Amino acid sequence: MVSINVKYVVMMMIWLVVNTAGPASAAITCGSVLTSISPCISYVQRGGVVPTSCCDGVKSLNDKTRATPDLQAACTCLKAIIPSVGANAALVNGLAAKCHVNLPYQYSPSLDCSKLTR
Repeated sequence: MVSINVKYVVMMMIWLVVNTAGPASAAITCGSVLTSISPCISYVQRGGVVPTSCCDGVKSLNDKTRATPDLQAACTCLKAIIPSVGANAALVNGLAAKCHVNLPYQYSPSLDCSKLTR
């Protein structure tokens, strides 16, 4: 039952993010962000071993956000998704190092995605 509720909340958050104004020229969607990070959800909720598929998704998402508008759009999506799945911010911020990816920001509920640049 819990996984159904989490999926429902995530889908509602994605709908809200997709249907609100964002960077007009961004090619990345919240759906693709969620697809990339979905293997990480269990880890950022509970910790443990980071699945290889999670790191693959983090690397893929990083590769898709080489342009500033895509980076800002992905950040906006992540700011909606992360709290909706009950993620631990410290585990979220530790993923980059564990996956050997250099990200240009750390997650925070107060992060201003519009200030991010590549």
